[in-house]
Amino acid sequence: MSPPTRPALPLPWQRIETILLDMDGTLLDLHFDNVFFRETVPQAYAEKNAISFAAAQAEILASYRSWEGTLAWYDLDHWSGTLGMDVPHLKERVAHLIAFRPHVVPFLDKLKQQHRSVTLVTNAHPYAVALKFKKTGLNDWINTVYCSHDLGHPKETPGFWQALQRATGYNPETTLLADDVESVLKMAQEQGIAHLIHMAAPSSQLPPRFSQRFVSIVDFREIMPP
Repeated sequence: MSPPTRPALPLPWQRIETILLDMDGTLLDLHFDNVFFRETVPQAYAEKNAISFAAAQAEILASYRSWEGTLAWYDLDHWSGTLGMDVPHLKERVAHLIAFRPHVVPFLDKLKQQHRSVTLVTNAHPYAVALKFKKTGLNDWINTVYCSHDLGHPKETPGFWQALQRATGYNPETTLLADDVESVLKMAQEQGIAHLIHMAAPSSQLPPRFSQRFVSIVDFREIMPP
């Protein structure tokens, strides 16, 4: 799939006051989460219940789909209760896969040099955020964190953005959001956020998939501030 042809870059950085960045698939490699949810959790469930990996994977993927797009989908405590396992603890099995996406650190360094405030907006469970901060030091570049669990709504819903605006008072017309999920960008667009960037290569192990609706980039070199 080809990227959009309409000219949209470079970004008008002189008009951007608020920077909202997603975590998984935007700043950090989504490969970790893909392996964890599609392989690690089913494997542990298979071991616990003495069933085959294929049977466990089929059951768990079906359960994932039934909760997709809701706050529960992102809630590790919900999955611990549903599956009867300590799901947060399982993340340690593959924590070595937690890593920055390419060219993220120079981008964050540039923002920091320009004294720009960076807000992390994520659906990730607070435990996952803490683990990833510990493994990467990402928090060194982040001024504020808003998790969907804190605001009571996933990013795919208007409630998240309305709660975020109440909490921060951001001006949508001067706000930038970078995210790898098109449904999140669509909702942000509906809430008036003017500058939207789609991350086309969230996982280091998968080829880029460009958006036809939003400006779509492979890495942050394409929108580096001057």
